[in-house]
Amino acid sequence: MRNSKGTLSESNQCVSETTRLLIGIYSACSKSLDIHSILTIQYAHQETLTPGDGTTYPKSGDKLTMHYHGTLTSNGTKFDASRDRGRPFKFTIGVGQVIKGWDEGVIQMSLGEKAILRITSDYGYGPRGAGGVIPPNADLTFEVELLEIGA
Repeated sequence: MRNSKGTLSESNQCVSETTRLLIGIYSACSKSLDIHSILTIQYAHQETLTPGDGTTYPKSGDKLTMHYHGTLTSNGTKFDASRDRGRPFKFTIGVGQVIKGWDEGVIQMSLGEKAILRITSDYGYGPRGAGGVIPPNADLTFEVELLEIGA
């Protein structure tokens, strides 16, 4: 059910996530995949390297400033890094300016946090790949640092 702003309520988002996980488990089991594969189907996983302030979290529509280092999960090949350009990356969270794995993973980070995002291809660039450096259906790993919210 959508609220007055047209977005899904928290309870419906939870049901949606649970449904997606159950569908993923069913699909994986029918293909005889191992438990790791079951848990990574359609998923963006966030692992904290350095905790942030633990109180200041981005919300959809916030302008964020971040550093990142992106690699192909399959072989560790770097495809992009903001520090290589000498300036952080700025974007608006939750509005589709970045891949779904970023929208879902970064929003869980607090200000100052450094984390690893492990993103399956369906939460990344999917079958189209990107820019000649990310092949179709590639899983991605990003080291990200949330520098500023609202700047």
